[in-house]
Amino acid sequence: MTASPVLSRDADGVRTLTVDRPDKLNALDRNTLQALDQAFAAAAADPAVRVVVLTGSGAKAFVAGADIAEMNTLTAIEAREFSLLGQGLMRRIERMPKPVIAMVNGYALGGGLELAMACHLRIAADSARLGQPEVNLGLVPGFGGTQRLLRLAGRAAALELCLGGAPVDAARALQLGLVNRVVPVAELEAETMKLAAQLANAAPLALRGVLDAVVLGGECGMEEGLQFETAQFALLFASEDMREGTAAFLGKRKPQFRNR
Repeated sequence: MTASPVLSRDADGVRTLTVDRPDKLNALDRNTLQALDQAFAAAAADPAVRVVVLTGSGAKAFVAGADIAEMNTLTAIEAREFSLLGQGLMRRIERMPKPVIAMVNGYALGGGLELAMACHLRIAADSARLGQPEVNLGLVPGFGGTQRLLRLAGRAAALELCLGGAPVDAARALQLGLVNRVVPVAELEAETMKLAAQLANAAPLALRGVLDAVVLGGECGMEEGLQFETAQFALLFASEDMREGTAAFLGKRKPQFRNR
């Protein structure tokens, strides 16, 4: 039986998913995209999982891109299906009801940057390099890169990365808004897991409400987004966790959230 290209590890409500193709710099072929899709579906359905951390195996790459050797053989029809497969995975991650943190430990290029941008938060090692180099292959990004770059970093940054095709270092990525935080590579895992633990101990229903309001509400106009936010706000007043959180605040104690 062939080993899965995605490793999974659980600890204290945090599930760490690792793309495990270090000999290919964790490149995304169809098998890996499907394995990631299944892994995220399983994480979403598991009530014991509060937060997902996504990273790549080895010291060099988060995900260095799509698998060019596989792409080279695709017909136009197959390429369309490959793009839709990747976009479906990114959409699943983006719409996860639980926070997803990308731990960017090295190269995040092409499909790798698209994968990181689909996550809700991104922490990068100071040695990481991020970019959309598809133009150098005679291509455009196919897993949502043009659209998420535009929304995350704005038109100028999207055009800079997609037209130029050159990667940027972690400091420039932070400046552009592609990542939330940059830390020394030796501290990357500890800092990421510290954030993951913080989120795992927060109120799950409130976290889901924030994700829905920002991700889904952000796809609407302002008025619709505000209505969506109000609906999320009011709905949480029916939860035990909201009563526990407010009671704990008034009682000056730590809340015990139960995801209900």
